Amino acid sequence: MRALGMILLFVVAVAVAGGVFYAAKAGAMGGPGAGYGYGNASNPDTNETSDNNGTLKSMISNAGEKKHDGPRYSKSGYDTTPLPEKKINELAEKLTPAERDIVLAKGTERAFCGTLTDNHKDGVYICRLCGLPLFSSDNKFNSGTGWPSFFKPFDKDHVAYHKDSAYGMDRIEILCTRCTAHLGHVFEDGPAPTGLRYCVNSASLEFVEKKDGKLDLPAASQPLKTDTAYFGGGCFWGVEDLFQQVPGVIDVVSGYMGGHKANPTYKEVCYTDTEHAEVVKIVFDPARVTYKDLLAKFFKFHDPTQLDKQGPDHGRQYRSAIFASDEKQLAEAKSFVAEQSAKPKFKTRKIVTTIEIAKKSGDAGGFWEAEEYHQDYHAKHGGHCALPSADDE
Repeated sequence: MRALGMILLFVVAVAVAGGVFYAAKAGAMGGPGAGYGYGNASNPDTNETSDNNGTLKSMISNAGEKKHDGPRYSKSGYDTTPLPEKKINELAEKLTPAERDIVLAKGTERAFCGTLTDNHKDGVYICRLCGLPLFSSDNKFNSGTGWPSFFKPFDKDHVAYHKDSAYGMDRIEILCTRCTAHLGHVFEDGPAPTGLRYCVNSASLEFVEKKDGKLDLPAASQPLKTDTAYFGGGCFWGVEDLFQQVPGVIDVVSGYMGGHKANPTYKEVCYTDTEHAEVVKIVFDPARVTYKDLLAKFFKFHDPTQLDKQGPDHGRQYRSAIFASDEKQLAEAKSFVAEQSAKPKFKTRKIVTTIEIAKKSGDAGGFWEAEEYHQDYHAKHGGHCALPSADDE
């Protein structure tokens, strides 16, 4: 009996030691650089993250440099193209020595000493170096660690993640995507709904307060001036995927337009007479890609001569259609189609693309976003759609 008791004590001791070791690995360095952890008793086992990368372990394994050619955009419409070193050095001239030590040299301010730790005002936290919006007051919480803490970023594309193996442990360092300014670290011990704690140095941030319901952001913190285009070219999975690869395109969303039922479902569009077309909503930067450029891509990405079908897909929802956002786009679309119709390749195969003004949001015929499982379908599941001939003549 005594032997059994000794065995039980040994097992308990090992379990406790293992728990302490795990706590040291996951939370002992709980601050932006050093400090202590903050337990998440209400949501200890969540795997949901705000950046869709899975658990902290997978974020560590996936973190690293990724090469991107050309301009980069975030879902919220910001230019996140990495700044050149010369520009970063110019911006760094405004920093104090203490700020430079943190922002550029990856230092850490002392716990409970940052100016923004106890800030409870309504507004947005922007990067001190380049001005990119990084966090919102809506997502700030009191972690008790002594540093400003957030459970998700302003936009998941505004924060970069790098593996940090300092102090004999693996952590994820967080940086500004645009200028690589050091922000702090992210830990998997935050509150719902993400289960994450973005632990940030106050010196890495500037706060812009919302006053009288308005947010007066500086020029460097404002989104791009964008335009929107709507095209229907058969199954929206492939059209969405192809437009997402066009430089200057910021975001592409699959949805339905041109019908007579508000907020239709995919099943209704496919199996009842709602008259909706499968379309993509394209948000783009007109300074880098014009509406006419998108029209030209649209005619390369589908066959505008197929009536109520596209390849193997048959049905009214697969029709070729252009929904112009305004009168200027309407005139440009009509001119483009007339120009294409005069080309030899369309002499015997007539263009059947319909052109109309897009209805307002909330109208039955306006844009209705498709179900979540349709969004980024090719990126999630792989695959591609065959392109028609690229021969312009």
